[in-house]
Amino acid sequence: MKNIVNKEEDNDLHAINPIYPLFPVRASKVPTQVNYEEIIHKAWEGYDASKIIKEVVDISAMVSTNHVFRITFEDDDMVIAKLSYFGKYEHFKEDHRIIQALSNNLLYPFENLLAKSLLKNNRVYIYRYKQGKTDAWVVFYNPSRIWERMPRRLEEHHIIKLGLQVGKFHRACSRIKNVLPKSSKTLRTDIAALQQLLITDEKQFGSAMKVDFLKYHCDLFLKNRSSYNMKSFEIIPVFIDWNIGNFSVTPNQELYSRWDYDWFRMSYRLLDFYFFSRVVSDAGDKTVFSYYISTMMEDRFIVFLKAYHSVNPLTADEIRFLKEAYRFFILNYVIKDGKHFFNEQYAKKLQAEAFEIYLPSVDRDFDAEKIIKALGL
Repeated sequence: MKNIVNKEEDNDLHAINPIYPLFPVRASKVPTQVNYEEIIHKAWEGYDASKIIKEVVDISAMVSTNHVFRITFEDDDMVIAKLSYFGKYEHFKEDHRIIQALSNNLLYPFENLLAKSLLKNNRVYIYRYKQGKTDAWVVFYNPSRIWERMPRRLEEHHIIKLGLQVGKFHRACSRIKNVLPKSSKTLRTDIAALQQLLITDEKQFGSAMKVDFLKYHCDLFLKNRSSYNMKSFEIIPVFIDWNIGNFSVTPNQELYSRWDYDWFRMSYRLLDFYFFSRVVSDAGDKTVFSYYISTMMEDRFIVFLKAYHSVNPLTADEIRFLKEAYRFFILNYVIKDGKHFFNEQYAKKLQAEAFEIYLPSVDRDFDAEKIIKALGL
């Protein structure tokens, strides 16, 4: 079995994530004079000043405004620190408390799947640093362990096993959803935030035509939600960004560890499926990537869904909603927040493709009935 994920000889997954470009360009609008190491030291002093830090190493992928550090102490103990200053502190705190409760309450075989945050006074310890224009938040984790990674292009037996595992994991999350802390974020509130930006800061989106185009898709998303029996859709913890660099498996291809919680939220399980369609796609894991909807139309994705459906049944309305989950992903994570999640070069590329390819393809290229028929729904 491999050692702790954050050791350099293990080709650190936080530092080198094969789905992202491997060049150190930070996301736009990042404070340029932030002393990250100073903030990490202050955060740890607030947690346990008696334990002395020997070394702080930035192991970030340099992709988003979140930074990840490996901290080694004088006694050679080690923890991982995540520092963020994008979004709202209240959401950061809320998400990590939900994840911690999820991690503590998941039962076998997923009881050790998620990286656990450090607690102080029986609560997730989160340090908030405010000075001048800098408002940053730090949380500490026990290092994750990895076993094996799935191949960059999956064979059919890998796809089936992954579908079974994800179905069981979602089922495990569903069973404990009622004991998790409440979340204030919803799909509607995020789309409403984008709609507000389209009114108050429309210049960042380009021409008036582009702004109207985005308004149209926001309105269409909200309208289409009422077309489905949404009350029957469970709300469970979803991590959304399930690229191969974010989880490890056992030699039997069972889920072993999962990290990287940048896009975590409480929502419909359907939000996880677009990334699984990318994982199982014929193209496989790519360093240079785009977010085409076509991966959800591949026969390989249907193989995944059949395996998932055999242990955690899906409904026809859920399959029909997959295109709206994709539309939300593009509007929220690529358009609204893309300049924060991705380095500047990729943010521009993905946002340009969102206008030219992704959003126009939603209602044109996704055929829910093909999947519904294949699943016998």
